[in-house]
Amino acid sequence: MSAGVELDQITVRFGEFTAVDNATLDIKGGEFFSFLGPSGCGKTTILRTVSGFLEPSDGTVRIGGQDMRGIGPNKRPTALIFQNLALFPLMSVSENITYGLRVRGMGKAERRKKADELLELIALPGQGDKLVSELSGGQKQRVAIARALAVQPQVLLLDEPLSALDLKLRQHMRNELRAIQQLVGITFIYITHDQGEALTMSDRIAVMSDGVIQQVADGKSVYDDPKTAFVASFVGENNAFAGTVTRADGDYAVVETAFGPLRGRNSHGLRPGGRAILFIRPESARLAAGAPDATFSSKVKNVAFEGNMSHVFLEGIGKKDVTVTVSRQDGAAIPGQDEVAAISYDPNLGLVLPEGKMARE
Repeated sequence: MSAGVELDQITVRFGEFTAVDNATLDIKGGEFFSFLGPSGCGKTTILRTVSGFLEPSDGTVRIGGQDMRGIGPNKRPTALIFQNLALFPLMSVSENITYGLRVRGMGKAERRKKADELLELIALPGQGDKLVSELSGGQKQRVAIARALAVQPQVLLLDEPLSALDLKLRQHMRNELRAIQQLVGITFIYITHDQGEALTMSDRIAVMSDGVIQQVADGKSVYDDPKTAFVASFVGENNAFAGTVTRADGDYAVVETAFGPLRGRNSHGLRPGGRAILFIRPESARLAAGAPDATFSSKVKNVAFEGNMSHVFLEGIGKKDVTVTVSRQDGAAIPGQDEVAAISYDPNLGLVLPEGKMARE
């Protein structure tokens, strides 16, 4: 059984500091929903507010349509997996999984049966008698998930649970975590600063900055159609060209930049005279001349070869390089260091957004 979670104008303050500012969204029952943002953006504060460890300064949290005001964490239909997993090292795997059931008074035989069922679910059959210290990092992660699922929550809350794992194991656990969620069908609310985790696993993502939800959408929309300069610069790599809109015609706008006039999709209906930033993904640019308002030149600083692709870094404005990602299949000639290269792009893949705060480098 799963439940939806509603945040209705949630604000959380600590003295004069506002950690979450007027957050409103509706998380559907059975959804894998992620909050994505840099450290200190307010995502963990939202998680703690949903779990009941924090009360909002203003606004309402509803789980399954019920107002959670005054209901403590032990009475809410939620379970929380902490970043450090908080497993008991001197207990067996089965004892860890069924700890919450023991507290609730379930008998030993029933607990053992439940532990065996969950060990099958997390692909650790027959491992119940092992100590936690005998498990790998990925296995510990799965035991923490099983322990949370043992109490049959309607909503599972996960606070950056993969952050301590190495890269390959983290990538593997993304797939396992998503598979478990789809199998059990309950609502997962996931906190992360890792874009790959959010894009890979989530049905929808809320991107946050400074306590404010910047955008809520599925991963493809967040990546291809960011709504703010922060989202465009935080999610994935992006080349940013600041300037002033000089022409707006139909669905496109031309921005006068330090590299000359460049054109892109005008998704916000910006008008001439407005300050704007044109964003072009490295994989959307190519090392060749194109249309006059979709081509510019720059000197090559460095080339990074990564097997199936190469990243060409060119002189930008200030400290930020312009990056072009060239796939090996493209067959494009890679210029050498200090050569001046022509760079072009499809204006449909360039996005013009209002000037605004960018993600920190």
